[in-house]
Amino acid sequence: MDNMDKQPENAKSPNLFRNRFMQTILLSNMLLQIGIWVRNFAILLYVADKTNNDPSSISLISVAEFAPIFLFSFIGGTFADRWQPKRTMIWCDLLSAVSVFIVLVTIHYGSWQSVYMVTFISAILSQFTQPSAVRLFKLHVPEEQLQQGMALFQTLMAIFMVLGPMLGTFAYSTFGLETSVAVMGVAFLLSALILTRLPKDRQEPQTEAGKGQFREQFVEGFRYVWQSPVLRMLGVAFILTGLSMGITQTLGLFVVTERLGSDEKFLQYLLMVYGAAMLIGGGLVSVFAKRVAPQLLLAIGMLIGGVCTVIVGYSTSIPVTLGVQFLSGLVFPCIHIGISTMILKWSPTSIVGRVNGVLNPMFVGMMVISMSFAGALKDAFSLVSIYTGAGLLLLIGALAMMGIMNSKAPEHAQSV
Repeated sequence: MDNMDKQPENAKSPNLFRNRFMQTILLSNMLLQIGIWVRNFAILLYVADKTNNDPSSISLISVAEFAPIFLFSFIGGTFADRWQPKRTMIWCDLLSAVSVFIVLVTIHYGSWQSVYMVTFISAILSQFTQPSAVRLFKLHVPEEQLQQGMALFQTLMAIFMVLGPMLGTFAYSTFGLETSVAVMGVAFLLSALILTRLPKDRQEPQTEAGKGQFREQFVEGFRYVWQSPVLRMLGVAFILTGLSMGITQTLGLFVVTERLGSDEKFLQYLLMVYGAAMLIGGGLVSVFAKRVAPQLLLAIGMLIGGVCTVIVGYSTSIPVTLGVQFLSGLVFPCIHIGISTMILKWSPTSIVGRVNGVLNPMFVGMMVISMSFAGALKDAFSLVSIYTGAGLLLLIGALAMMGIMNSKAPEHAQSV
């Protein structure tokens, strides 16, 4: 354990896979991704079967998944800075597993609506786990490897964007709902077990953080973001990206049917191409991450992503749309990795959980808002106009990055 704690100080360790913290957190995340994707698709297909594809019942799944982000992200980020992060993550995984098995019993005895609680409870607990993981990332990954570490996470996420839907559909169609939900519970238990390999929590920062009042620390997170020009601009990037992605994700089906004149099932190929490109892009960024500033990485991702969005709206050619979709997926990791790295580099360890808790809901909130208005926009405007507007949002975000392109992370934020 002592060697693990000292590892971040070794600046000559280029291979992140030799960092036991990274090994542990990636393995834990892989187990969680398996459980989450199996859960998502099992519940989606089950509710669709049970309600005969009732839109309201199906939309409640998204509400159960996204509502906790609004309700608990700020609170979870504050508590993540007060509590010991390793212990928080282990307990959250254990509680998630327990809740899954309790809900499984209620489903077995006939209350099928309980499936919503599986998603809702785990989504709540993730608002405490995620900022705790960010704190540990800041503590145990060397400064010069933060961006490369974020790229590895992005690559793992991309793998499951490609494999997750197939895995979830297979589990539900082969084993049914109860076994699929049980898989999630087992995955959370195994994740908690894996997380015991993390270094012991450092007592000093936690003791100091625990001295303040919760309300003061809660407000301090907002104040810190507002007073930092870089984090303020990052908030703008979150908002613009969320608005753009909410529109394009919701109306992707209409691109397939109206612009390309294809069957609805063709949408899965667009998503597979995008996911495969994300996987490649994440790998490429992990190789070149050290040489590119996170602001530049974010600006490149938003610029190319914006242009691709406009082209997708105009295109009536399947090869062109697939090619542009591939390019868009290739640069999306630049957006995710750039944002994550900037949060880590511009936030001291003692407040990084709250900064994450303030900024993350901006993206999800704007995405949900634009998803809500996407249908009305579709009725009022053409797809070309809507996708052009969505692309312009990303281009504006890329231009906004120009003002902070030469900013350097503060020394107090880099030190751990």
